[in-house]
Amino acid sequence: MPRQSLWRWPDVPRTNAHTRVIAATAALLFAALPAAHAASTVPYDAKLMRLAEVLGSIHYLRNICGEKSNQWRDQMESLLATENPEPLRRARLIARFNRGYRTFDSVYVTCTGQALEAVERYMAEGLSLTREINSRYGE
Repeated sequence: MPRQSLWRWPDVPRTNAHTRVIAATAALLFAALPAAHAASTVPYDAKLMRLAEVLGSIHYLRNICGEKSNQWRDQMESLLATENPEPLRRARLIARFNRGYRTFDSVYVTCTGQALEAVERYMAEGLSLTREINSRYGE
């Protein structure tokens, strides 16, 4: 025995009814997407994501080159505390930090001249990103 629906479309041809449902659903979906996306990003998000990755890279490289501290991880935690991002954005920032760390973890197991050069480049890039974000978007 076929299942009967408890709800019926008003006397509208079936194809027209399906079109209306699809159109209404699409309208709701597209209206919700920009709001959800906007809530999870800020104008400087790309630069902040890059800064998180740079901090992860520096954290790894400085530690294999003799610095035994969590200074750069602490900087990342400070960034997260200052930003106070919503959970999804926070997870993305942490993932970028970890990506920076793992990028060099897979390449360098000991400190080399190239590792030290990479530290210098990343320190300069981190400083540049920080200054740009602060001067352009800081309060």
